[in-house]
Amino acid sequence: MLFRFINICRRVQNIIYSYLYVFGIKSVGKNFRIEYPARIHGGEFINIGKNFNSFARLRLEAYAKHNGHTYKPLITIGDNVSINFDCHIGCINKIVIGHNVLIASKVFITDHFHGSTDFTSIQVPPSKRKVQSKGPIIIEDNVWIGEGVAIMPNVTIGKNSIIGANAVVTKSFPENSIIGGVPARLLKNVE
Repeated sequence: MLFRFINICRRVQNIIYSYLYVFGIKSVGKNFRIEYPARIHGGEFINIGKNFNSFARLRLEAYAKHNGHTYKPLITIGDNVSINFDCHIGCINKIVIGHNVLIASKVFITDHFHGSTDFTSIQVPPSKRKVQSKGPIIIEDNVWIGEGVAIMPNVTIGKNSIIGANAVVTKSFPENSIIGGVPARLLKNVE
């Protein structure tokens, strides 16, 4: 009985929490659900489709300014996207997540780095470096992203692809790809 009451309280809390976040995001479709706690930064640069679901500790960040530099971020998330616990999506350029994408826990998606790898840049503390993007991230429809995956800048993941747990994706892959490894490589193409 006590656990049932606690679960009802959590559900009500998350409904209220989701409702309050809607007002800080540029556009949100029907059935938006986000669990407490979450951090959304730059909501005016974020568009989310219908039937969005995120479990606790999501970090969804679109930075228009950092260390005195300005950017034009855009995060677009399609319909029927589900994000599991402890995920971080960071943007200064462009991140597009298609429809029907399933993202497991502890996934990191970023379109930028703190500085470059040249000698001058590495002499500056990482938090003080100019944030740079090497290109956008496009995750097409029906992609399943496994536990602990990291997707780096300038990557396109083709529709119907699967990314295996703990992969580090540093290059693009065509549709129907099974991807895994560090760095990620094509394991199989299902045609």
